[in-house]
Amino acid sequence: MATTVTAKGQVTIPKPVRDLLGIVPGSRVDFRRAADGSVVLARVDRKQPASRFAKLRGHAGEGLTTDAIMALTRGEA
Repeated sequence: MATTVTAKGQVTIPKPVRDLLGIVPGSRVDFRRAADGSVVLARVDRKQPASRFAKLRGHAGEGLTTDAIMALTRGEA
C-alpha cells in the first residue's frame, strides 16, 4: 500500500493497516528500523486491539434455561 507524504512530512496510515494494528485516534505508534534496514510501524501503547468478535459476545438472556433456549431455537415458544 502506498501513501503520499504531505509538505509537513505527514502521511495517512492506510485503513487496512490501522485496522490490523488496532490504531485509533489517540493511539501511540513507533517507527523502528529493523535489522534488514526496513522500517516497521508498531503500536507502543500496549493495548490489545479489540477482537472483531468481542462486540458479538453476549448471552441469550437472564434466567433462560437450556430447555427454553432450545424451544426458542426450534420455534416452539
